[in-house]
Amino acid sequence: MSFYNMYMSLIVCFFLACDSTSQVQVSTTSKIMEIPEAKIIPAGDRQQDILSLIKGRSVACVVNQTSRSKDQHLIDFLLEHKVDVKVIFAPEHGFRGKKDAGAQIVNGVDSKTGLSIISLYGNKKKPDADDLVGIDLILFDIQDVGARFYTYISSMHYVMEAASEQGIAMVVLDRPNPNAHYVDGPILKSEWKSFVGMHPVPVVYGMTIGEYALMINGESWLSSAPCDLKVLRCLNYDHTKIYNLPVKPSPNLPNLQSILLYPSLCFFEGTNVSVGRGTDKQFQIIGSPIATSKSYKFTPIPSEGAKYPKHQDQVCHGDNLSNISVETLHQEKRINLSYLLEYANIYEHQGKDFFLENKFFDKLAGSDRLRNQIMEGRSEKEIRASWASDIEAFLQVRAKYLLY
Repeated sequence: MSFYNMYMSLIVCFFLACDSTSQVQVSTTSKIMEIPEAKIIPAGDRQQDILSLIKGRSVACVVNQTSRSKDQHLIDFLLEHKVDVKVIFAPEHGFRGKKDAGAQIVNGVDSKTGLSIISLYGNKKKPDADDLVGIDLILFDIQDVGARFYTYISSMHYVMEAASEQGIAMVVLDRPNPNAHYVDGPILKSEWKSFVGMHPVPVVYGMTIGEYALMINGESWLSSAPCDLKVLRCLNYDHTKIYNLPVKPSPNLPNLQSILLYPSLCFFEGTNVSVGRGTDKQFQIIGSPIATSKSYKFTPIPSEGAKYPKHQDQVCHGDNLSNISVETLHQEKRINLSYLLEYANIYEHQGKDFFLENKFFDKLAGSDRLRNQIMEGRSEKEIRASWASDIEAFLQVRAKYLLY
């Protein structure tokens, strides 16, 4: 063996001994080392950077059960480090994230810390001047799932507005969006604005919550002037990566499959079809008592986060989507309308009402156009083509605010 070959062999052995997780490929022309991909670090885990941003401030926190800082709740971390936390603002599902969707959230006191909790869900969605007396910084840290009708971005809008009106700085701790890898769906029309859709964006907007905050500010969507906003970024993240949330973002999104299916299945909330509330497969199964041609069955019963589930105690026939892999769902990169069109057809053939009378479906869709297209028997291809130009225009707006 030549001296050169002996030397290179020793180098390879050294690297193998130093890092058993690295894979070394040796050829006659090159030496290649594959290094494990760096772990995604949400802004909530950037503890020293958080403390640097809020040092010496009187802080209000908009948080829930997803507001984690490494192995503890963000509030506990801040209090351990003597941050002057004055009050907690709680969004839909409450501070501990256990309330039903749409359930009234009341003010209270956190039993662990003694801090006052002010609800931002129900009759009051925006902090008022009295709530913010003595506050000079609002810290927002809530995990989003990237669908327009998920109300945490609406809560953020109102908090930004209050911050602007009271001259208070706001910091958003950014977190990965598990549905940030694509953009799809109809754009919300202004006359259909509601708490389940406040902005002219598609159902799936492909942005982290920090990027979305920048867009709210930059596009002048607040009724006030833009707020004094800073976004603390995630590290080692980009929109293409699969991100498995460490904490359920809400009671009825228990795993990554449900989160990836959510943009496609949430439309059923405006219909007479169940999405599995009251079971252990929320947003992973769909069904109805009238879909008797289908073999899969489930029976919704009251449970945490689903006090009065649709079709309670009735046998529903439908589809089990829980076995679709995360990788398959992630690769689809689109809202799947086939489920919606199939069940609309089942109801039509039986002469039953598919859509709820309250027109909640239109609020979710952002206008009455999608409902009318379904009732007219339009194909998925035709429906998707109807929002294509709007998506292209939105992508140009979105591009101005991307951080990753």
